[in-house]
Amino acid sequence: MIVRQRTNWLKMLFIWRGSVLKKIVVQLSIITLFSLAIYFFKGRIFDYKVHLNPTIFTLIGLALAIFMGFCNSASYDRFWEGRKLWGLLVIETRSLTRQILSLVNDSSPEAKEEKARIIKLISAFSWSLNFQLRDKTGTEHLERLLSPEQLEQVKNKKFIPNIILGFIADWLNEQHKKGNIDTIVMTSMDHQLNQFSNISGGCERIYNTPLPFAYSVLLHRTVYLYCFWLPFGLVDSLGWMMPLIVLLISYTFIALDAIIQEIGEPFGEEENDLALNSICRTIEFSIFEQAGIPQGELKKPDTYFVD
Repeated sequence: MIVRQRTNWLKMLFIWRGSVLKKIVVQLSIITLFSLAIYFFKGRIFDYKVHLNPTIFTLIGLALAIFMGFCNSASYDRFWEGRKLWGLLVIETRSLTRQILSLVNDSSPEAKEEKARIIKLISAFSWSLNFQLRDKTGTEHLERLLSPEQLEQVKNKKFIPNIILGFIADWLNEQHKKGNIDTIVMTSMDHQLNQFSNISGGCERIYNTPLPFAYSVLLHRTVYLYCFWLPFGLVDSLGWMMPLIVLLISYTFIALDAIIQEIGEPFGEEENDLALNSICRTIEFSIFEQAGIPQGELKKPDTYFVD
């Protein structure tokens, strides 16, 4: 995800990182060359003059803008729901860590080490959910957070976050049997684990249910048909300015189409997707800090970063 500090209006005109322009520069170039050809031939295809009234494009453009607004809202809803779920995960991990540290009534050195191990499991849950949503293994993080026995149990598993929740639940049940956790506290902690499951399930719902493909196809086709027919409607009224105006209008529609496709899948690794790695590092740093577990420095982005 691109994170930038505020900049002035002039620099915003030339920003490349985080813009979808590099994705659509080929399409815009083809449309511009096509517009120049239409201007050169005065809107003729062989000997036939294509007569298109600009009013038609006003009506189609209005309908297209309304439809694109709907698709953009639907995509942004998916993006924002994903961000809220991961924001809730930050809160729940800190809350469960606090309960483990303060409400499990065992202050022996061995218990302190066990608590640290369970808190590492909480961090492992966030990293494993990250990797599951991005179809990655993330072995380097799981190896440092899980024991060898636990690593063996999650090996070649698809839903690793659920297995890690099972490890935490088993430990809590063991503490409850030992009398270190009373029934009320156990119920509260079980509710926290249910919240983890809800967050995981919510993310899986977004990941496994994209926007209906028919919407994407209809929007994509309409945008490109509109942009390629537009030069015929403007060539007589705008003259040599027509290719520039067509380029501007095409950039607006095609760029928005690209943005809709990008943010509609918020768990990817493109520049405008959610910064899941950064969120996982924040979770790990904050809960390790609560537990006094040694760790490195949490680095904040300076100008921009992709995560």
